[in-house]
Amino acid sequence: MAVAEAVKGAMDGPTKTNSGKGKNLSAVASTCLIDGTTGKFTVRNVELTARRVASGLNKLGIERGDVIMILLPNTPEFVLSFLGAIATAANPFFTPAEIVKQAKASAAKIIITLASYVDKVKEFASDNDVKIMCIDSAPESCLRFSELTQADERDLPVVDIEPDEVVVLPYSSGTTGLPKGVMLTHKGLVTSVAQQVDGENPNLYFHSEDVILCTLPMFRIYALNSIMLCGLRVGAAILIMQKFDIGLLLELIQKYKVTIAPIVPPIVLAIARSSETDKYDLSSVRMVKSGAAPLGQELEDAVKVKFPGAKFGQGYGMTEAGPVLAMCLGFAKEPFEIKSGACGTVVRNAEMKIVDPDTGSSLPRNQAGEICIRGDQIMKGYLNDDEATARTIDKDGWLHTGDIGFQVAPAELEAMLIAHPDIIDAAVVAMKDEAAGEVPVAFVVRSEKSQISEDEIKQHISKQVVFYKRINRVFFIETIPKAPSGKILRKELRAKLATGNH
Repeated sequence: MAVAEAVKGAMDGPTKTNSGKGKNLSAVASTCLIDGTTGKFTVRNVELTARRVASGLNKLGIERGDVIMILLPNTPEFVLSFLGAIATAANPFFTPAEIVKQAKASAAKIIITLASYVDKVKEFASDNDVKIMCIDSAPESCLRFSELTQADERDLPVVDIEPDEVVVLPYSSGTTGLPKGVMLTHKGLVTSVAQQVDGENPNLYFHSEDVILCTLPMFRIYALNSIMLCGLRVGAAILIMQKFDIGLLLELIQKYKVTIAPIVPPIVLAIARSSETDKYDLSSVRMVKSGAAPLGQELEDAVKVKFPGAKFGQGYGMTEAGPVLAMCLGFAKEPFEIKSGACGTVVRNAEMKIVDPDTGSSLPRNQAGEICIRGDQIMKGYLNDDEATARTIDKDGWLHTGDIGFQVAPAELEAMLIAHPDIIDAAVVAMKDEAAGEVPVAFVVRSEKSQISEDEIKQHISKQVVFYKRINRVFFIETIPKAPSGKILRKELRAKLATGNH
C-alpha cells in the first residue's frame, strides 16, 4: 500500500477513525492545511494540487525510483512536494557542504527550495545536471514551483507501487558514525501511521475536528510522520508555522483553537518560562506531547500548568525505527494516569526487548540494556551501506538502537576536530542540557606546545556545521580513554561529566 493510500481517507473527506468529542471548529472542518501567515487549504485542494505536482515532476523527467530533495522550512509546498515523489528532506540551515553531501548521496534529481537558499546548491546543481526549483521568486536558471501546480493531473501516469519500495530518505547518524540515508518504505510508513492513530484504542487520539500545531520542522521525522502523515490520515487540520516564535505560537493557538500541540523540550521550556501565556486563551488544547529528547519531571509539571485542560505525555523514537518505538497511552479517548517522565509503552503490532549490549542476551525487568525493536515499521536499511545495515538490523529482524539520545553524529564532529593541526585526538559525547535535553561537548587532546583555546575550537566547528551541531563546551584532557580495539570509552567521559571531574 502506498503512503498516498494511507492518507486517502482524509482526502475523501473526514475519516471515522478516532472520532471523538467535537470542538467548536466548524470554520476549519474541511481544512487540511493552515499556513500561519497566508491562509487555508482544503482537503480537496491539497489532494488535487499534490496530483498536479506529481504530474509536473513526471513531465520534468522524475520517474519511478527517482529522488527529489526538499530544502524548505515548514510550508504547504513542503507537503505537496512530499506527496509527489520519493523525497529526501534537508535542513535549510545546513551548510552548503552538508546539503551537497546529502544531495549527492541520495542522487537527488531536483532540489525544491527558496530563492534565499539557491546559492548553497547552485554550483553543485550546475556541475551535476540537477534542477533547482523555487517556491517563491525564482532566480535566473531556476524553475518555478507554479510549473508543477499548473500541470494537468490527468497526465499523471499510473504506477503500481510495491510495498517494499522506498518513499522517503531521511538522514540519520544511527547509533554511531556519519549521517546515512534511512530507507523508509511505503509499507513501513503506513504501518507506523496505523500504529499511532488507527483502531479503537490508538496511541494518538487524533480526529477530523482536531487542529494540530506544526511548528516542529517537517524535514525531521517527528513532524513528518507523527504530525503531517498522522494528521492527513485522520482528516485533521494541520497548522503550519515556518519557525518557532513564542508570541506567534500563543497567538495562533488562540486564533485557530489548536487542540493538539506536539512539541520538544526547548519549546516546553519556552512555554513554561513565558510570562505571555496568561494573556492568551489556551483552553482549546486537549493534548500536549513531547518527543525528540527526554523531558524531566520538573519541566513537565511546569508546562502542565499552562494547559490545565490538556493531557500530557512523551514518546520515544529514532528515524531508523520508522520512527516511533514507544508512546504514552494517555493520549487515548479516556483519561489515563501517566507517570511523569515516562515515554509510554511499545507501539502496537511491534515487539521490543532489552538486551545485554555485550552478550546480546535478553534481560529481565528493571535491568539496563540496549533497546531493540522489530516490526513492519522499521527501516529497510541504510542507502548503499549494507555493512552499517547489518550492524543495526540483525538476522532475526531486530533493530538495535544503540546509544540513545544522540541527534548529532559524534564521529562527524570528531573528524573535524582531529583535522585541526592543534588537536591530536578528540571525543564527542552528550551533556545534559535543560533546554535541549542534550548538547554535544568535546574532550580534546592538544598538540604539543599548542595553546588553542575553547573559543577557537568552537569557532572552528561552528563554521562547518548547522547551529545545533555546534560544540557547547570543550574540556582539555591528556588522553582519550579507549578500549584495546581503539573504540572510544564514552561511558568514562560521560562519568567525568556527571562527577564534574573534567
